[in-house]
Amino acid sequence: MTTSDSVSLFKNGSFTKLTGLVLSRQAYASSTLFAFAFCFALSPLNSDQSSVIRVSDEMGTGSVAIADAESSLLLSGVSTAKVPADSFHLAYIIFFTLGLGFLLPWNAFITAVDYFTYLYPDASVDRVFAVVYMLVALAFLLVIILYSHKSDAYVRINIGLALFLVSLLVVPVMDAAYIKGRVGLYDGFYVTVAAVGLSGFADALVQGGIIGSAGEMPERYMQAVVAGTAASGVLISFLRIITKAVYSQDESGLRKSANLYFAVGVVIMAICVVFYNVSHRLPVIKYYKDLKVQAVNEEKELEDPLAGAHWRSSLLKTVGKVKWFGSGILLIYVVTLAIFPGYITEDVHSELLKDWYPVLLITGYNVFDLVGKSLTAFYFLENAKLAVWGCVARLLFFPLFYGCLHGPEFFRTEIPVTILTCLLGLTNGYMTSVLMIMAPKAVPLQHAETAGIVIVLFLVIGLAAGSVVAWFWAI
Repeated sequence: MTTSDSVSLFKNGSFTKLTGLVLSRQAYASSTLFAFAFCFALSPLNSDQSSVIRVSDEMGTGSVAIADAESSLLLSGVSTAKVPADSFHLAYIIFFTLGLGFLLPWNAFITAVDYFTYLYPDASVDRVFAVVYMLVALAFLLVIILYSHKSDAYVRINIGLALFLVSLLVVPVMDAAYIKGRVGLYDGFYVTVAAVGLSGFADALVQGGIIGSAGEMPERYMQAVVAGTAASGVLISFLRIITKAVYSQDESGLRKSANLYFAVGVVIMAICVVFYNVSHRLPVIKYYKDLKVQAVNEEKELEDPLAGAHWRSSLLKTVGKVKWFGSGILLIYVVTLAIFPGYITEDVHSELLKDWYPVLLITGYNVFDLVGKSLTAFYFLENAKLAVWGCVARLLFFPLFYGCLHGPEFFRTEIPVTILTCLLGLTNGYMTSVLMIMAPKAVPLQHAETAGIVIVLFLVIGLAAGSVVAWFWAI
């Protein structure tokens, strides 16, 4: 779920702190998607040839050079044939689009919360949505980690994408056939909550599978997924700006806005379904899938990797290898979610920009989150210990944002708050991208998928913990 890891939640004209639960769960405009993907594909991480990431073993006890998915195999007898070219950067674009897509359903639900609050005034819509989505996603992520070796990622992801489409269609179809803008029909609310839960289940299937699959390939493809999740925030921000500027904030305007969010979600999710099922025909993706098969087969010659005791031992070793990367990601989102968007939308105000102020701050955050997650395509921090300490250093944002409320008068103006908000997004994006890329490369290829899913679990826990901190942090 990078967190997804989000954003524009308006309730009676204002945001609520619990929307911090969604931080990175947002979507990017399809027209700019391909421009961004092509730009990043030409970056220094664009080669499908082996490029080495240096990861500190156990956070500084020794330095181990770990190559990308091809050279990190560390097994004998594996084919060293020339890596097929990523023609027209299609594989990169597909991973970018999939990263964008698996955050769209949650975005649609949480960004349309204005309309749901109007329809169901006696229900705590935002809180119910957040609790149901996160609990379902977290529970099924745990199940997937335990049983991923007995299931196929291709099947899991396709089932998840199909469930995403169903969950996105439930609300507009029900609204057209039954709700029709009428207030107080709580049967519709229960159905909507069920759709949110279904979306959480699908998120666990898709996000874990996509991150895991990207972890089996060179680092540029993980960077594509992470950049896609960040780019999603830009679309949500732009959609919110458009609907706020064009539609009135009455029943009719809210209904039109909600239908727009779900329509965008359905269209892009349909594109994701096509892209994912086409991706397996691309030579470069087939090449790395074949490498994994060879790695698994070699492991089988030594010991059955599916045997219960062996699998549990491998899982524990994988968790041990990535625990520091996961801890860094968890800390990233605890800090970010404690501040964004709750503090930004409820605690700071502007006499000049009025109710546009939080909208523009969230847009700034999302844009710089995208910039940060794209920077790893140009400069990659190879020292894992430094990366994790960088996550710890982000704790400094607490006193800095506190100063924007209670510090000198200048700190309480729009400029310092805007700069800090953009820096929060930039560091969130860059450090997330670095650690997400590093983690799967710290384990043998045949365990890279599991490592990716474990990292997603850390991310979801960080989202949940950060949202709790946001409620108890008296800023």
